[in-house]
Amino acid sequence: MKLRIEDDTLRLRLSGSELQEFATTGRVVSSVHFGAGAGQQLAYALERGSEMAQTAPLAEPVQVYYEPGAITVRVPFALAKAWVETDQNGFSHVLPLAENQQLTVLVEKDLDCRH
Repeated sequence: MKLRIEDDTLRLRLSGSELQEFATTGRVVSSVHFGAGAGQQLAYALERGSEMAQTAPLAEPVQVYYEPGAITVRVPFALAKAWVETDQNGFSHVLPLAENQQLTVLVEKDLDCRH
């Protein structure tokens, strides 16, 4: 899975095999290592919400969780299902942040990738 971070935009692109893993398990994880130590890596994941989960009325449909060494993008079950089962290339969502800032999240299929 490719991760691209630029300013306040977070973009994930999944290969065909990663898309299949996401469709089957509801989660795909990749990481980049910056050093030899266990804490010197960044894991990034795309995960599907539960089919039974009830979204709170004010909750954002796409959520991003950050903790040191990990970024997780969680998408609702219905959105994830529609994305993997159709020819829809991707989806995006703008998350409002504090102080009039926003984070744009893009998730896309990278099916033409040959490397």
